[in-house]
Amino acid sequence: MRLFVVLFVSLLLSNCAMSKPPLEKINGVSFVASRDIVNETHTNPVVNVGANYAAIMPFGFLKNLDHPEITHNTERQWFGETRAGGKQYIEALRKKNIKIMVKPQIWVWNGEFTGNIKMTNEENWKALEVSYSSFILEYAELAQETKAEILCIGTELENFVKERPDYWHDLITKIKTIYKGKLTYAANWDEFKRTPFWGELDFIGVDAYFPVSEKQTPSIADCKIGWQKHKPVIKSISKTYDKPILFTEYGYRSVDFTGKEPWQSDHTLKSLNFEGQSNTTQALFEEFWDEDWFAGGFVWKWFHAHDKVGGDQDNQFTPQNKPVETVIQSFYKS
Repeated sequence: MRLFVVLFVSLLLSNCAMSKPPLEKINGVSFVASRDIVNETHTNPVVNVGANYAAIMPFGFLKNLDHPEITHNTERQWFGETRAGGKQYIEALRKKNIKIMVKPQIWVWNGEFTGNIKMTNEENWKALEVSYSSFILEYAELAQETKAEILCIGTELENFVKERPDYWHDLITKIKTIYKGKLTYAANWDEFKRTPFWGELDFIGVDAYFPVSEKQTPSIADCKIGWQKHKPVIKSISKTYDKPILFTEYGYRSVDFTGKEPWQSDHTLKSLNFEGQSNTTQALFEEFWDEDWFAGGFVWKWFHAHDKVGGDQDNQFTPQNKPVETVIQSFYKS
């Protein structure tokens, strides 16, 4: 009998050692860069919504899709888009015990989609590689200096990744010599299945603008049904690489048909639909937040001046001062 008890206890301890402890969910906001220094007035609303993470987003700029030189960290940029601004934002959020993902992003003039960046010759590809390395390594240094928990090494750069895979593998190696925290990459919703370097990162990052409903005002049930064609694929990629999925961006506009093409940021859309925004967001939470292979995500997007944004006349992505803010708060604080 005594031998049986010893064996039973040994087996129990062995099983406990093999099981992974549950990860704290990343309940994040995408904290938009602005002209201003931020203070407690701007960080308190982040705490109030229940967020435990914020993505800090410095910017670099390209003149067009085939231009190889990224302009970054200059005096002509908004404060929050620079290294100094990023550091100040991080320090202000740290005072509220908010963890940090540093997520440098590229803006192509006229709002061209970054996934279509493509050089016309080898010389320019090499010049872009040099320029992008300068840009991302600058913020790898910032992430290490501020002990940011996560660094996102790029956002929606599918063509650049596809055309220059060796560069990206080498870049990740260089980043790891500077920054010692967790790494991810923000792949677009229709890109992540083809990203070649997930095995070298800590999170499979997805900007989760998946189409989930074609209805003018989708119900929660509609959206949950819509997720069933995407969710098994997302889960399978997580299983293939044995890495958790992180929604590096997620969110919906407060417009009609918000679940149809959630990536649309067209300012010509004039409709207002807060019910659709709330329902699509709640369905996403219900489908993903309890999954053990899902790390969490960063809602798109959160402005520093909480009392001056969003509200009942705003049809953009921000959840601030809209019914969906309560939906997010209910999950983030649960």
